Amino acid sequence: MRKALLCLLFVFGTVQLWAAKPKDVFIKISTNKGDMILKLFNETPKHRDNFVKIIKAGTLEKTLFHRVIKGFMIQGGDPDSKNAKENQLLGMGDLGYTIPAEFNPGLIHKKGALAAARNNNPERASSASQFYIVEGKVYNDMQLNYMEQDKGVKISEEHKAIYKTIGGTPFLDGEYTVFGETLRGLDVLDAISSVKVDKNNRPVENISMKVSLLKKKEIRKLLKNKI
Repeated sequence: MRKALLCLLFVFGTVQLWAAKPKDVFIKISTNKGDMILKLFNETPKHRDNFVKIIKAGTLEKTLFHRVIKGFMIQGGDPDSKNAKENQLLGMGDLGYTIPAEFNPGLIHKKGALAAARNNNPERASSASQFYIVEGKVYNDMQLNYMEQDKGVKISEEHKAIYKTIGGTPFLDGEYTVFGETLRGLDVLDAISSVKVDKNNRPVENISMKVSLLKKKEIRKLLKNKI
């Protein structure tokens, strides 16, 4: 009887632990250049939860990728970009609050990384809505070694290998919070980064977005296909 009770407690405890584990969150960003599927990191819970909140609230609906720099990144999420006039300067809009920085040495600015934009505040707190997706470029050993010396940091061999193959923006590591990654749609990222822009790096042709949370059925399909 006691053995059976202990087994039952073990099973119950295991179920409780499983249930308490944060579920992976997948999102879709739809644009006129195609769709991107991204995963939000559980290692950055404040950013993950805030992004889920503003997606559900429709905050990002019809906002623009208002700042695009080829070989660097595409930035969007400015609430002022909804229905923005032609040539209107964007990038200053906010939601009246910030998200505390959540730096994680394992989450880097590789190509496809999703990171939070911010102003020059000393705490490096993130914008509540503005974000960017890294395009970056491929680096060589000499460039990475110089970057280590310039910033006074050590880049792991694992991360160097990523920056030498996939590419990214390693100089932003530890400066801006990375809170997700692109699983599908890097070609869409490249397409957006290649559009014609004005002197303020705003695309001449508006690139608006629709951001949605993937449903359980869609997530199961994605996991089955082993993205």
